[in-house]
Amino acid sequence: MLNNKSILITGGTGSFGNKFIEIILKKYKKIKRLVIFSRDELKQYELSKKYPTSKYTFIRYFIGDIRDKNRLKRAIENIDYVIHAAALKQVDTAEYNPDEYIKTNVIGSNNIVEACLENNVKKVIALSTDKACSPVNLYGATKLCSEKIFLAANNIKGKRKIIFTVVRYGNVAGSRGSVIPKILEAKANNSKYFNLTHKEATRFWITLEESVNMVLWAINNSTQGQLLVPKIPSFKISDLINVLYPKCKIKITGLRPGEKIHEDLVSVNETNLYDIGKFYSIYPPYLNSKISHLKNKRVSDNFMMNSGTYKQNLNFKELIKKTKLLKDI
Repeated sequence: MLNNKSILITGGTGSFGNKFIEIILKKYKKIKRLVIFSRDELKQYELSKKYPTSKYTFIRYFIGDIRDKNRLKRAIENIDYVIHAAALKQVDTAEYNPDEYIKTNVIGSNNIVEACLENNVKKVIALSTDKACSPVNLYGATKLCSEKIFLAANNIKGKRKIIFTVVRYGNVAGSRGSVIPKILEAKANNSKYFNLTHKEATRFWITLEESVNMVLWAINNSTQGQLLVPKIPSFKISDLINVLYPKCKIKITGLRPGEKIHEDLVSVNETNLYDIGKFYSIYPPYLNSKISHLKNKRVSDNFMMNSGTYKQNLNFKELIKKTKLLKDI
């Protein structure tokens, strides 16, 4: 699939980017070009030590910001597939810095669409988040805008053979800044307490490897206008704390600005939903005539995926098994 192809990943030095690069370098031995696009020169330097261009001659480390459309256009020249992982992501920080999040997550997304259209890219996969579903915070609202921008791009591509797809998933277990590293840090420091914002708080569970495999599936299989949602389980954060660090006491601190108690992956208002096997797929109404063959796979209109009520909640035994699968635990 990726052999003899050129790929660009924005935010390529982040948690997802690192795992994506690791997996595709093992799986595909004849990649034509891999462009790692990000604005952090230190992370680029650190990644280049792991994957030096002297050994991986097809890798290009490209310093740039998705806010800069001209830089994007240059980076995307002769690229087949674009994976868009770059974003500002901290929920509480977004509440105090909305203009910065809009510039990156909204305007930056639009810049990517325009750069891809001008360079005749074959497929664009944009990463989204459960916080984009029924958003109550600024970060979620910017990611919802980003989803809409990428999906609507299918309407303005003209005769270009380009497909824009969005993948929406939950918190990535073990990723930088997520709850698992924080729990492990508290354990390493022998902290007596672990701060939790709400005793009933729940989140969805997906590993980095699962998120990468979902994107690879989308590159190979997705069609225009699809918003893909994985069938992933959810868990109670207090249960996870008790599994990873049972000796500590949980201190309830109150919700942070913009934080939800539970997250949604599919809203009850997202009605054009289909079960396509490993994933749910939300299609825009304008594609109804083209997806008539999926009629029998349509999900009932009252369906929703909420981390607090979803049927696949992980119990203690399952959480223990899940956490043991992570390499850093």
